[in-house]
Amino acid sequence: MNSKPTIPVGGQALVEGVMFQGRSESASAIRRKDGSIETFEQARILVPWVQSLKKVPFLRGIVALYESLKNGSAHMNFASDRYDVDPSEDTNTSEDQKQSIWMIAFIAIVGVISYVFGKLIFNVTPALLAAMFQDVPLFSGHVIQNLLEGGIKLVLLLSYLYLISLTPLIKRVFQYHGAEHKVINCYESGRPVTVEQVRQSSRLHYRCGSSFILFTVFVGIGVYMIVPIDPLWLRLVSRIALLPVVIGISFEVLQFTNRFRDHRFLSILGKPGLSLQLLTTREPNDEQIQVAIEAFETWERKELGESVIHREG
Repeated sequence: MNSKPTIPVGGQALVEGVMFQGRSESASAIRRKDGSIETFEQARILVPWVQSLKKVPFLRGIVALYESLKNGSAHMNFASDRYDVDPSEDTNTSEDQKQSIWMIAFIAIVGVISYVFGKLIFNVTPALLAAMFQDVPLFSGHVIQNLLEGGIKLVLLLSYLYLISLTPLIKRVFQYHGAEHKVINCYESGRPVTVEQVRQSSRLHYRCGSSFILFTVFVGIGVYMIVPIDPLWLRLVSRIALLPVVIGISFEVLQFTNRFRDHRFLSILGKPGLSLQLLTTREPNDEQIQVAIEAFETWERKELGESVIHREG
C-alpha cells in the first residue's frame, strides 16, 4: 500500500482523453491518431472573492459549477482540436495552444448559459406535461402533481443518457469517464496508480457530476412542494426562479454522500447516484487507462511542483 497522503482531485472525460484538476493545477491527456499520447497543462486562476464564496454553503455549489466549466473549457478545446489532427501535418506550437484568460472565461460563461438553458427546458417541459394530467383524478393534487413531474423528469433524463450512450463517440467518452473514476478510486485507496491496479478499481465514484444531476431531480421534487402548482404560469416561473436553490442544495447533498460513503447506513444515500453512473460510465480498455494515468501523473507533478496563480478581482 502507498502511504503517501492523497491530494484532493477531480476530473472529467474528454474526447479521446481525460482531465484531472486539484487545488492549483489541472492537466489532461489525449490519444492522438498515431497512437501517441499528448498532454496539456494549465494552472488554475484563483480569484480571491470567488474562493470566499466557495466557503458559503449552498452558494458554493453554483460557484463550483462555474469553476468546473471555466477550468475545463481549455481542456475540452484542446481535446477537440488535437485528437484527430494527423501528427504529420501538425504545425501547432505550444505557444499556439495557449488561450487567454478572458477567452476561457467567455467560453465558461457560454457554457453556464447553455447549462442553465438546458436545465430550464429540462424543468419546464416536465411541468407542462404533468399539468396536462391535472384534471385526471388519479394525477390531481399538489403532492401527486409534483411527484408526477419528478417522475417525468427522471424518465427524460434516463432516456436521454441511454440514447446518447448508443453513439460510438459518446460510448468512448463514457469509457474515458470510467477510466477517470478508476484512477481516482485507485489513488484515493492508496494503491499504486498502475494499469493493473487501476483496472481492478471501481468505475463508480460518489463525487461524480452524474450523481449531482440525479440529485437535482430528487431535490427539485422537495423544493417545488413549497410553491403552488396553480396557475400554470406561476408553476413555470417557480421552476426557473428556484433553479439556483435546487443546484445549491443538490451540491450539498453530493458533498454529504461523499463524506459518509464509508458509513454503514448513510452510504445508502449515494446509491442512486452510483446506479446512474452505470449509464454514464463504461469499462475502459488498457489503452484508455494508460491515457488517464498519463493525465493523472502530469497533474500530480504539476500540483506538487508549482504554486498557485492568484489574480486580483
